[in-house]
Amino acid sequence: MQNVNFRSVDEFLEFLPEEELQIVSFLRQIVLDAIPNCKERLAYNVPFYRRRSNVCFIWPSSIMWGNMKNRGVRFGFSNGYLLKDESNFLDKGNRKQIYWKDFYQLSDINVDLLKSFIYEAVVIDQEKFLKKQNKFGKSNRVAHIKGK
Repeated sequence: MQNVNFRSVDEFLEFLPEEELQIVSFLRQIVLDAIPNCKERLAYNVPFYRRRSNVCFIWPSSIMWGNMKNRGVRFGFSNGYLLKDESNFLDKGNRKQIYWKDFYQLSDINVDLLKSFIYEAVVIDQEKFLKKQNKFGKSNRVAHIKGK
């Protein structure tokens, strides 16, 4: 289904053409600055950034998904449908959950706006985790105490 198979983020970065590498590296630094305690891992051969669950991802066009090929470098939010996007900055396509923005050059990136979406996505990630904990946490704690 994909045209590549990477073992590490470094291997992924080495594969990218220079123009994509510049944008990916810049976006990656924005994420790492905005979410200093995030985990970066490859999924679908592109980097995903997570705290409690996946928050966002960076998908350059040189990494295909099936027959689909986007242009530029796609920056996506795993729970984009929960973000407040009154200005319609993010693209929704026909997706129900994942929203994104495609960047074609470094000057396309509005760092402050992107960071505001990242910060909001982190809050959503934490809220979803706490909601899940409150829903299941009490019974899980009791089971854990009883050694189950």
